[in-house]
Amino acid sequence: MTSRQEKAIETKKRILRTALDLFSEKGFDRVSVDEIVRESGTSKGAFYGHFTSKYDIFLEKFKEIDQFYSDFQESLPESLSAEQKIRKLAIAQMEYLRDEMGRDGIRSLYAYALTPSVDNYLSDTERPLYAILEQLISEGQKKGELTSSVSSGRLALLLSRSMRGTLYDWAIFDGDFDLSGEIDGWLELLFRGIRNKLKNRE
Repeated sequence: MTSRQEKAIETKKRILRTALDLFSEKGFDRVSVDEIVRESGTSKGAFYGHFTSKYDIFLEKFKEIDQFYSDFQESLPESLSAEQKIRKLAIAQMEYLRDEMGRDGIRSLYAYALTPSVDNYLSDTERPLYAILEQLISEGQKKGELTSSVSSGRLALLLSRSMRGTLYDWAIFDGDFDLSGEIDGWLELLFRGIRNKLKNRE
């Protein structure tokens, strides 16, 4: 990599970090490209060389988040059950987003997702999170750990909604509960119900 390429990457990262900080502080709609450029010490040419609009900032962050999910899945021991893998993934997601984006960042994320005429990446079922959840559920169904009366795709969708809902509540309730504990407690109840359903069918 040349020094020019390294400088371009660093500039992109600086713009990204600055924009996300501003979104968290002021809200997505209250931040302009001009302010991002000014606060990051870059230029409009540099901004538009890396992003087509401020909406692209979130898309870039989503790529980082999705890479985190993929890397985390690969780190899970094969010996774990499907339930254990899913619960560990959910806890890791909460901790990662809490530390990487914070409450205000999550608020901005949802505000972005609700913006008209914006591609809603959060609901894209082709994202790695959905694929990973569906894969883990499918593995659990094949081993008899999880019910097969509901499709793996449907269960993955319900799980992802639970995860989004937990993050949303954490943001609107001013982060007054433990994210990882909340999602793990909910998933414990959910999987307990699934296990009871399986027992009743035996």
